[in-house]
Amino acid sequence: MEQERTYVCIDLKSFYASVECVARGLDPMTTKLVVADPTRSEMTICLAVSPAMKAAGVRNRCRLHEIPKGMEFITARPRMRAYMAASADIYGVYLRYVSPDDIHPYSIDECFIDATPYLELYAVDARGFANTLRDAVRAETGIPATVGIGPNLFLAKVALDIAAKHAPDGIGELDARSFREQIWPHRPIADIWNIGPGIARRLAKYRVFDLRGVTEVDPDVLYGEFGVNAEYLIDHAWGLEPCTIAEIKAYEPETSSLMNGQILPCGYSFDDTLVVLREMVDDTVLDLVDKHLVTDHISLHVSYKRDAQRDGEAAGELFEGGHGLRRADGRSGPHGGGSRKIPERTNSFAKLFGYAEALFRETVDPARTMRKISVGFGNLVDEDLATVDLFTDVEAAARERRRQEAVLAVKGKFGKNALIKGTSLREHALGRERNEMVGGHHG
Repeated sequence: MEQERTYVCIDLKSFYASVECVARGLDPMTTKLVVADPTRSEMTICLAVSPAMKAAGVRNRCRLHEIPKGMEFITARPRMRAYMAASADIYGVYLRYVSPDDIHPYSIDECFIDATPYLELYAVDARGFANTLRDAVRAETGIPATVGIGPNLFLAKVALDIAAKHAPDGIGELDARSFREQIWPHRPIADIWNIGPGIARRLAKYRVFDLRGVTEVDPDVLYGEFGVNAEYLIDHAWGLEPCTIAEIKAYEPETSSLMNGQILPCGYSFDDTLVVLREMVDDTVLDLVDKHLVTDHISLHVSYKRDAQRDGEAAGELFEGGHGLRRADGRSGPHGGGSRKIPERTNSFAKLFGYAEALFRETVDPARTMRKISVGFGNLVDEDLATVDLFTDVEAAARERRRQEAVLAVKGKFGKNALIKGTSLREHALGRERNEMVGGHHG
């Protein structure tokens, strides 16, 4: 019989804000601080607010102008390199206690650890082990953390997201029994990991508002509504999750893709957004060349600036989903774009931008103002499988490839802005600024 496992899920509290507090010699738990770039506008989203701000009623991921007037607080400009360095330091702390084979980084500030082999090794129970890790991180970095404990990854995550919030010591622990007692009746159901407001809205059609309700619905009804994804919903409603960290690390996707997306600094016109798309395709194509890959599938997504009158509805309430705000009705908002299979496997910028531009012109409303754009290349395979036919200009392809390799060499040695195309000098181009950012923010 397989040994029951014990997982811990560790979340660094208000991570970006905590890093900024520590850098200033301040206590992250008592200092009122927000991480945001005020130079953008008062509409800019705060990437993080400190626990003291949350205690004062300020919502995480709020906009600057939503913070109550008269409240005194520190504003820290985002420094992504600093946050990545702090995250790496904390990961190093974990590695002194556990093997990398037993750690699954879930995000920059959150990770899962299979604690099973270490409870006997260190002669502690799960809470003692969690406290050891948390105390070590706090002592060495100043960053506070909360912890969830459970017999599988799902229960550990739910223990972190829900139970730990109400625990005096910041440690939540769930087993099969306590899961049914505490989590089955919990509302709103969208607080549960992997159940967003969209799924919650669809469940509400069947008068299901919590996980207990999910267990009482005929599984055939759920499969009819959600397809194969109903299996995950049903398993989680019963507190089950068969996937292990070892299986996550062993997983190899059948297909791969490259994505490039960004939020535009203000409302962009059709033509200005096309300039940005050109830069993004150029950047992503260089990544394909560097990795010796080709693609035969392209996708595009453009989010429009919301227009309540045009869209027939107000923006609606926002939902705090743990890693950012989403609409409470589950809708993504008005958008354009699409995807298509292209008739060749290539990493030629000239060809791929041609396909991307055609898709953009066919699927994007030129009368709308754009706020976000992303482009992706899928079905990636080794460039040895690139399409070559009688109509391929082999010499032209070779010249383009030499140019791409030269550009990569220059950028690799002198930085991404050492060599740019004339397009990036246009007024609304973003490539040069983007090259100086980390994670979409100034470093």
